[in-house]
Amino acid sequence: MANKLNFKPEEWATLLESTMVAGIAVSAAAPSGVWGTLKEFLANSSALDAAKLDPHSNELVAAVTADLETEGGQSKLHKALHKRFAEVTNPADFVQHSLVTLREASAILDAREPADAVAFKAWLFGVSRKVAEAATEGGFLGFGGVQVSDAERATLDDIAKALGIADQRDSA
Repeated sequence: MANKLNFKPEEWATLLESTMVAGIAVSAAAPSGVWGTLKEFLANSSALDAAKLDPHSNELVAAVTADLETEGGQSKLHKALHKRFAEVTNPADFVQHSLVTLREASAILDAREPADAVAFKAWLFGVSRKVAEAATEGGFLGFGGVQVSDAERATLDDIAKALGIADQRDSA
């Protein structure tokens, strides 16, 4: 059973961080204004909540989402995100720093828990896709626009590559 004990503390922090940066990368790729950003944040949160409540969730996904509910998990996540994004000032850098985290998480998973790696990576990509689909991009006053912008699609492709999973373009 894959859980926190299978990882070094810094590796576990990277896995916790990956749950947030999967959504941050997409949000930063095509900033959606206040309401769009709120919808994307809520999509990220609801994807985490759904994984917590799903009795068929991958064991590692369940362990990570459970730890995110603890004070210690929240503290590790905040410290990791602060360290990762402390010097970031523009959206493109948020995307690039997020992709670095996802590559690191992918390498950790492949090395430590190859049996759970595929499911965890697919779940992370699913979180990204839900964030991309959360808010309409472009348009005016809710009319027009597209569900997933070209920038978001490109970022989803970059996320799939960072995670080392098959091209997911058609699933977005």
